[in-house]
Amino acid sequence: MLKTFGNGQAVVDEFRELNPDLVVLDISMPGLNGIETAQKLRAAQRNAKIVFLTVHKDLDYLRSALATGALGYVAKDRLASDLILAMRAALAGRRFVSCSLPQEQDT
Repeated sequence: MLKTFGNGQAVVDEFRELNPDLVVLDISMPGLNGIETAQKLRAAQRNAKIVFLTVHKDLDYLRSALATGALGYVAKDRLASDLILAMRAALAGRRFVSCSLPQEQDT
C-alpha cells in the first residue's frame, strides 16, 4: 500500500498504525522536517527502513540523514534512475546514495 502525507507530523502520527516496511521522506517537509521526522520514527523503535528523496545535495544534509539511520539518500534529479534502486537496497539492509551527491569513505 502506498500512502502519502503533506507534512512530517502526519507521518509520525500515522506511523504506529501503518507499521510500514519502508518510508520515503523529503528533508524539506512543512512542520517537522524530514530529519526530525526520521528521528521520531527511530524513537518509536520500529524496523521501517528510511530513504530520503531530496533536492539537497549538500554533504551536511547527507550526513544528517544517514545519522538518523536512513539507508537511502536520493537526489530528486536522479529520481527516475535511483529511487527504486534505493528502496530495494534499503529493504535488503544496504545503503544507497545517489551518485550525483558528494561522497565520503565513512558515509
